Amino acid sequence: MLGRRTLLSYDGGRTLLVTMKGQLRLPGGDLEYAVLAKLWELGSASARDIHTQVGEPQGLVYTTTAKVLDRLHIKRLVSRERKGLAFLYRPRVARALVDNARARQLLTKLFGPAPHSAAATLVDAVESLDPKLLDELAEAIAARRRSKHGP
Repeated sequence: MLGRRTLLSYDGGRTLLVTMKGQLRLPGGDLEYAVLAKLWELGSASARDIHTQVGEPQGLVYTTTAKVLDRLHIKRLVSRERKGLAFLYRPRVARALVDNARARQLLTKLFGPAPHSAAATLVDAVESLDPKLLDELAEAIAARRRSKHGP
């Protein structure tokens, strides 16, 4: 798996995950992410295994699942090794790394050029959904600040 030190950057409309070992493109959509999530869960799998657990339930044909795995390989998010006539795929990037980069990407889109007013709106929305969650977020923020700056 690739290192944890990362940066999110944009190149011609593509979102890149920049690690100490190079640049990787993030999963391009829900299907790519679902396939990658299944690989994180299984550790390694063939295209047939992934298709049975992800593609078939969504009504996809096998070749679509195989193409998604090829795209993830091109993006360097998975590795593959030939086993007989098939490839065995493994994730190359930790789930936490991809999830963090996807969250930053989403927040960048959501907040846009005026992050302060957007953050206030987000706080209002979270409070309306679950007031207790606001307290949990406050505790998480305080813990993060303590870990970075000491007690």
